[in-house]
Amino acid sequence: MNATTPDRREEFAAERWARFRPITDGKSYIESLRGRAVTVYLFGEKVEEPVDHPIIRPSINALADTYDLAVEDPELATAHSELIGAPVNRFLHIVGSPQDLVMKNRMQRRMGQRTGTCFQRCAGLDTISVLHSITYDIDRKHGTTYHQRYLDFMKQAQANNIIVGAGMTDPKGDRSKRPSEQADPDLFMHVSRRTERGLYVRGAKAHMTGGLNSHWICVMPTMNLGPADSDYAVVGMVPGDAEGLTYIYGRQSCDTRALEKGEIDKGNARFGGQETLVVFDDVFIPWEHVLMNGEYAFAQEMVARFTSYHRASYVCKTGLGDVMVGAAAAIAEYNGADQASHVKDKLVEMTHLNETIFSSAIASAHEAKPLESGIYMNDGMLANVCKHNVTRFPYEISRLAQDLAGGLMVTLPSEADFEHDVAGPILRKYFQGRANVPVEHRQRMLRLIENMTLGRNAVGYLTESLHGAGSPQAQRIQILRQMEVERKKGYAEELAGVGRNEERAG
Repeated sequence: MNATTPDRREEFAAERWARFRPITDGKSYIESLRGRAVTVYLFGEKVEEPVDHPIIRPSINALADTYDLAVEDPELATAHSELIGAPVNRFLHIVGSPQDLVMKNRMQRRMGQRTGTCFQRCAGLDTISVLHSITYDIDRKHGTTYHQRYLDFMKQAQANNIIVGAGMTDPKGDRSKRPSEQADPDLFMHVSRRTERGLYVRGAKAHMTGGLNSHWICVMPTMNLGPADSDYAVVGMVPGDAEGLTYIYGRQSCDTRALEKGEIDKGNARFGGQETLVVFDDVFIPWEHVLMNGEYAFAQEMVARFTSYHRASYVCKTGLGDVMVGAAAAIAEYNGADQASHVKDKLVEMTHLNETIFSSAIASAHEAKPLESGIYMNDGMLANVCKHNVTRFPYEISRLAQDLAGGLMVTLPSEADFEHDVAGPILRKYFQGRANVPVEHRQRMLRLIENMTLGRNAVGYLTESLHGAGSPQAQRIQILRQMEVERKKGYAEELAGVGRNEERAG
């Protein structure tokens, strides 16, 4: 337990917005993370200033680029907010039309192209979207004031241009038991106590994308809940530097390359992703930032709506796919193999798979429908088809990229060897490809492909594609629920001249 008294935690709530300066670009975003006195552990040590840590900084740079894109291309990455009457970053925009969702998808693809990794804002944007309708629906049934609290928070969030992180996934413990049945109640986020000023939560959020890099964290249920789970039905906004929070940084493949000298062996030295375990040790949430408090019946619908938004958001992987196609084409050229017919055919296949992902996401956006609160939501079937494609196609795209790269991608000596007085000239002699292409270009492209298919950014392109927003079976369950097979059997039976048996149809 933190030594600070609970009363101090409640007083701290009043200072949250007063301590913040509005963010204007990537540089000011990076500065907004300095000096927060957050508790972070990495490699068994407490990190004093995460902003300057070489393993953490690439993930911060990726988020900073979401701000720079809004400055450089406002038509794509900003939108007019009716809440504050001004342009806002599209990652904070409340979607008011199918076109808003289309532009969101286009922005996500562009960010993937720019960073080559997970840029950590999609889940937060999708959380903002789902809260609009869920708070409205809870208010209509229970007479609560959650929706106005949500709108008040969003006005501040947009005016200050902050990042909201999505805290949905709980550790879950024994998967055969419900939250209230766990031997340790903290394996699912829950309310530990309530006071006149607000409530306290205990538990943890796992795999939290960009958790440490967010200004605020929205905690919310991870699954459908029953009456016995009412204390687990909690949604609230928590500052990223709230007292009682502890961050434990997740390992990524080849992450210690960030500690090495030079940049070539890192593959993508500037940008990276981030996943953290975020522990909540009696963290206080004032009532004005509580958006669900025991209304367990809405948890399942909240998760379902979130997945409709978030599974379509995996269109971001098409931006990374564009980088993979480009890297594969470039290394084939550097190797002198770019004119071979089988090379061209593999590039066509990579492009076909990538555009198939994009088409299902864009279709899901175009088919969006309004909810009662006025916000629009993606078509659920097409969103799940998009994400299910993402669980497969990036792996095949990566396999083809590795095929075109050749074995040198994983046997290439280190940058230090290339710089050595004796070994360097030998390596540059024997690893020369096309005469007009510097050996260093070949090194860099091979390391980029390695980075995205085996290294730290394979997390954002491959494993996250498989398990993020629900593992493959979760999409298959939703597709089964929505595929309307009886209606489709009716089409077939009518054309085949088969009489419809009403008892069987029912």
